[in-house]
This record gives sequence, structure tokens and C-alpha cells, in this order.
Amino acid sequence: MWVSQDKEVSLGQQSFQQVLAEETPSQNQHYVEMVNRVGQRIAAVAGRSDFQWEFKVIASSEMNAFCLPGGKVAIYEGILPVCQSEAGLAVVMSHEIAHALARHGSERMSHSYAVDSVGKAVNYVLQNNEADMQQKVAQAYGMASKYGVILPYSRKHETEADYIGMLLMAKAGYDPREAPRFWDRFSQHSGNSQPEFLSTHPADERRAHDLFEKLPEAIDIYDNQTEPANRVGRGQPLQIARTE
Repeated sequence: MWVSQDKEVSLGQQSFQQVLAEETPSQNQHYVEMVNRVGQRIAAVAGRSDFQWEFKVIASSEMNAFCLPGGKVAIYEGILPVCQSEAGLAVVMSHEIAHALARHGSERMSHSYAVDSVGKAVNYVLQNNEADMQQKVAQAYGMASKYGVILPYSRKHETEADYIGMLLMAKAGYDPREAPRFWDRFSQHSGNSQPEFLSTHPADERRAHDLFEKLPEAIDIYDNQTEPANRVGRGQPLQIARTE
């Protein structure tokens, strides 16, 4: 890890504020309330009481979401129709939160420094260029830009976040069976025909299959470790606003 956790959290906060300044916040209170409700349930079992959790909804048709270091979560309205319910939303949010918990962004930044060369990376870190570092944080938690070495590394992170996220949502009281169902639906909505080896993410069908195979562990958490009073199953359905 080339970036300390404290530094990572600080840069995550700065990057989050920059995103919020550039994007339009959602005016749909149903979306906002549900994202906050689901987010707080997941945060309560994430084991990071030191994070200053924030949950925002962005008024954009983009099918996207992210969680920056320190618990800064944003959900784009475009992903909500695929979610269908609180549990579907929990799949997305727990996946993104898992990236932050596992410090995948810092790993990606460190890997990028190594690829660029050790000497150049050390000079870069020592210069403490805040603007460039913020950009690195945003890229590390959003996308990769190179084929070959970077993209398979990113796919490994996505698979790990899928698994951690499914366990998180089960602990938070959401039925983990919704995780593979979500990726089945997403594959139908995304229309992504790009070969997996050219993508930063595993194929949607592969994600659904992998999660289905790991379901027994998550179901055990949901059935036996989560208090009955805290189980909400699929939760409330999402009321999707019609667009003109």
C-alpha cells in the first residue's frame, strides 16, 4: 500500500465533494430515503464506526454507483430500476462498500505506481500533489484505463467485492438470494456485449453464477446469525419514477 488509510480517507472526502459539486442531486425523496435506510443498515454491520458515512443519490440515467474511502457512497438513479427493491439496492450498495472496506482502490493505486516504475512513484507520492492524487482515487474506485495487467486485476477485485457484499447484505438483514438475481437482471438491462477479457468487470452471467455457488454461506448468516427481528427479506419495492 503506497497510500496510508488516513490519507486515503482524506482524499476520498475531497473527491466526494468534487463529485457532488459537479453532479445534480436527486429530488426524489423516495429514492433518497431508501438509499439512506439501506445504507445505514449496511454501515451498522460493516465494522467501520470510524467512517463518516454519507449516502447520496445522483439524478442521472447512468447505471452506476460507488463508495469512496471513509464511507462516501453515491447511487445513480439509472441503476434503481434494476434493483427493484431494498434488497436489490443492498446488492449494489454492499458491493461498493466492500470495495472501500477491502481497500481495493489503494491496491489499484499502488499497482499503478508499480507499473509506472518505483522511482517515479516515490517521487509522485513525495510531491503530495493533491489534485492528481484525488484523480487517482476517483479512477481507482471507478474505472481502470489499461488492458492486460490492470483489467484482470480489477476483475479480481470485482469478484471479491461481490462475495464480501453478499455477506454484508445478509448481516444487514437482506435476503442474499437477491444477489445472483440482481446480476441476472443487470445482464438484461446493460446490453453489454463486450468480451470479458476487455472489461474491468466479470461478465454479468459469471457474477450471477459465482454468487449462486457461494449462497449457502450467506444464507447461513442470514438464517442463523441475523436476529429474526432484523431480517427484512427483500424489503420495500422501489417505486420507479417515470421519465418524460
